[in-house]
Amino acid sequence: MPEKPYRPCVAIVLFNRDGKVLVAERNDVEAASWQLPQGGIDPEENPAEAALRELEEEIGTAAATVIAEALDWTDYDWPADIDRTPGKGRFRGQRVKPVALHFAGSDDDIDLATAHPEFRAWKWIDIEEIPRLIVSFKKPLYVAIVAAFLKTRDGIRDS
Repeated sequence: MPEKPYRPCVAIVLFNRDGKVLVAERNDVEAASWQLPQGGIDPEENPAEAALRELEEEIGTAAATVIAEALDWTDYDWPADIDRTPGKGRFRGQRVKPVALHFAGSDDDIDLATAHPEFRAWKWIDIEEIPRLIVSFKKPLYVAIVAAFLKTRDGIRDS
């Protein structure tokens, strides 16, 4: 029997004017569980389109522009003990393309009370902090995100 495939997905690295990145705390886990907004890429979408759609679906705003995509995809497997997987059993994990966006709105535009809320809180942090907040199975993805977008962040801070 062949191995299950990875689900194509985007991770959204949303930078504010100060070069900070938005992270959100999952509402389906009792313990604090922070992550970047992320979601599946529909068959007719490219990663940038998926990132903009997922941003609005998860964070309640579309006030952003795509500024960069990571060159590489990063795969991770879902642990056997979690059951919040899209497609319940069709995929072994996710193949993620990180996409950087520049937030053009204000903090008041962020509204987690979406049609299908996934998060209970959010905050802006330095990109280097992300790997320390993340669940262990996603850590390689977040280390890759930091490496891919440090210069992007520095460009925002210098402008």
